[in-house]
Amino acid sequence: MAEEPEPISDVNSASHLLSQARQLVPTALDKARAAAGFPARWKYIISKLERVSPCLSDFSSHPCFAKNALCKELLLSVTNTLVEAIELAGRCCPAEPLCLGKLQMQSDLDALSGELDLVLNDCALLVKTGVLGDAAMSPILADSQNATPMHDSVHELLARLQIGHAEAKHRAVDRLLEVMMEGEKGVLAAFGRSSIGALIRLLSATSSKTREKTATMICLLTESGSCEKLLVSEGVLPPLIRLAESGSLFCREKSVVSLQRLSMAADTARSIVGHGGVPVLIEICQTGDSICQSAAAGTLKNLSAVPEVRQTLVEEGLIRVMIDLLDSGIVLGSKEHAAECLQHVTASNDSLRTSVVSEGGVRSLLSYLDGPFPQESAVGALRNLMGSVAADSLVSLGVLPRLVHVLKDGSLGAQQAAASIICRLSNSSEMKKVIGEFGCVALLARMLDAKTNKAREAAAQAIAGLMSCPQNSRELKKDEKSVADLVRLLDSNPHNTAKKYAVSCLLSLSSSKRCKKLMNSCGAVGCLKKLADMDVTGAKKLLERLEKGKLKNLFIRR
Repeated sequence: MAEEPEPISDVNSASHLLSQARQLVPTALDKARAAAGFPARWKYIISKLERVSPCLSDFSSHPCFAKNALCKELLLSVTNTLVEAIELAGRCCPAEPLCLGKLQMQSDLDALSGELDLVLNDCALLVKTGVLGDAAMSPILADSQNATPMHDSVHELLARLQIGHAEAKHRAVDRLLEVMMEGEKGVLAAFGRSSIGALIRLLSATSSKTREKTATMICLLTESGSCEKLLVSEGVLPPLIRLAESGSLFCREKSVVSLQRLSMAADTARSIVGHGGVPVLIEICQTGDSICQSAAAGTLKNLSAVPEVRQTLVEEGLIRVMIDLLDSGIVLGSKEHAAECLQHVTASNDSLRTSVVSEGGVRSLLSYLDGPFPQESAVGALRNLMGSVAADSLVSLGVLPRLVHVLKDGSLGAQQAAASIICRLSNSSEMKKVIGEFGCVALLARMLDAKTNKAREAAAQAIAGLMSCPQNSRELKKDEKSVADLVRLLDSNPHNTAKKYAVSCLLSLSSSKRCKKLMNSCGAVGCLKKLADMDVTGAKKLLERLEKGKLKNLFIRR
């Protein structure tokens, strides 16, 4: 009977590759120690070669060592590096003259040192990342057209961001991006500090394609809302700012969008300023395309919400740029961000308010309000500037028709800000009359039953300031609903801050018998008794007028 052939060992198995690498280490060390010339370089190489065996032992002791494709790839790299060391040492043998020039040999030795550093570092990282333990996890398979020999699980792909050559890392980024775009939920959960750090380092890769895909991944991570603190703590801001400044158009867009999202946190906003991001963002607002411009303006808006950095922003030219965006921004989003930025800047600093006024900001804000959907931020900025601009100047610039537009079509927040402006404009009998002639009284009366207490208070306060003009008082008396709304604002609840203004308005209307009758029928007397006990200004006087009227009516009926 013929003998059965011995089984052929798998030359590509992890065990075979490990054995081969271990056999090569002593040879490589002997050759390196015997090499002639370049003693400092060979001493460094020997120190690295001496670390290979312990590193392989740590690497191969893992129970899942033989099951992971990354192990085989790394062992192949170790083997090839050891073979290269043996060959290079042989060329430096004392018995044989150098075949190549001295400079070429120095270059080859430096390259070998780099390869040894890489494989040693990769061995350590592969153990630290824990990817060896993920061999039994269900892999995410590539589609049939792009299938690769390995099953690329998410953890394995994340490990590949940290090990191997630049091209291998690029392939890992490429595949991870595909998985993220497919909506794989496990990707975000798998990202840890080491993989985030590796991804951030790839933002500075020499390959433009790698930078672009990495920037896209960073952008997706910021959009997810799950990794912002980790990204910032691992140093994502400086490379993002560099890409925003000098990267390709694609990289600039992704970087600035990422900065916009990250800057929503106050600490991160301060860091962006500290890393010199403001001049870059200012420049993009002036020269960028629509996406970049809007994202840069949005980032500056977020920065301006942090009071302590506003002066720095202004010193970099923020005010002029935001006013220019209001006038000629490419997209509506840029204008909205600019208006909100100016609202932040003018919130509490008189000198900054003066700067906005001197740069022509009032006229630009008023022009912006001519749009179909007047924004609260623009009206808020105008309200902030009230103390820096004379009321007559505002009226001459056309503020009243814009305020009417806001009261008709603006959001509730915008209407509230408009009511506050009207209240502050009502500083003379003539101005009150002009405001009334624009139809503001009826529009403000509509706000008396608004959803928020702040809006109701702003409306009641503005109306109270206009009531000393007889024309305005007559206008309010025509609307029975406004009387009922004002009575409802007599609620003694401490959270109702509009009650004192409601009392003032109703006092102005109490000269009308019809209005007094309406107040009584709506239950004003009971509310006023509580307010009188609380010493609310005017409550006792209005109560006396209403009760006097009720007493007269009682005698007349008898």
